[in-house]
Amino acid sequence: MNVSGCKWVYRTKHTADGSVERYKAWLVEKGFNQVAEEDFFDTFSPIVKPTTLPGYEDPAHPDYVCHLQRSLYGLKQAPRAWFKRLQDFLVSAGFLPSKTNVSLFHYTMGTSRVFFLVHVDDIIMMGNDYALLDVMLKRLSVAFKIRYLGTPSFFLGIETLREYGGLLLSQRRYMGDILNRAGMIDCKPLTTPAAVSQVVSPSSQPHENPTQYHRIVGAMQYLTITRPDLSNAINHLCQFMHSPTDEHWVIVKRVLRYTKGTLDYGLRISFSASTAIHAFSDFVWAGCLVDRKSTSGYAVFLGDNLIS
Repeated sequence: MNVSGCKWVYRTKHTADGSVERYKAWLVEKGFNQVAEEDFFDTFSPIVKPTTLPGYEDPAHPDYVCHLQRSLYGLKQAPRAWFKRLQDFLVSAGFLPSKTNVSLFHYTMGTSRVFFLVHVDDIIMMGNDYALLDVMLKRLSVAFKIRYLGTPSFFLGIETLREYGGLLLSQRRYMGDILNRAGMIDCKPLTTPAAVSQVVSPSSQPHENPTQYHRIVGAMQYLTITRPDLSNAINHLCQFMHSPTDEHWVIVKRVLRYTKGTLDYGLRISFSASTAIHAFSDFVWAGCLVDRKSTSGYAVFLGDNLIS
């Protein structure tokens, strides 16, 4: 069905184990059609509830209509409006916004603490007081229509695996998806992400498919969340996004072959009696042979856990 100024969006929802949970479809307004200061206040729900007129029960009929309920989705200002409403609710409930991350809120009552992290409409809430968490969850469900998924197991592509004494944050599924996109799902693994004797440098032979390079390297940047061992190699590859060459693509494949052999690697978070912050840094003066710039790196630990 063609609707002027709108488009259909389809998505398949998966459970934590990868099986299909349900299929979803939205009819959404094309936000770029909005005119500033004229229609920035009318928003519509992406969920369509068909309403038939007498004698026009056939969806293919030109007079078949769909009723769009007003909500906080669909147009350019939707994410901002939704976040503003959620932020106002959290502040009224006693939460304080983080000074370093606008999407993070925290609540303190005595020795009890609750942390609230928002990413669009995906939300994770955690704390050290189960009773307080339950109270906050009930208050949230009164103000918003929410779906409680229980203990987090898969959030924003990061899988949470319970281990003795802590958690392992893993992106194994995401790594497998990148390997599949690059056509290297069955490649032979390597033990290092980059050759010590090989330096990433400009080449006169441009890569025949720069779009592929942009997609793969762009996706690999998110692996550094749980794979800090890939940070240096991926940083080098990102420096040549504007003009990748065949030599750079060879190094991309090497990093992917290393990833293939380390799919079980992740970031481990365990209980730590100490809350002391320790930071380590190192740099190589004029270490880049291409532009003679210095190369630096750092690691920040909260107790025994790597946090940055």
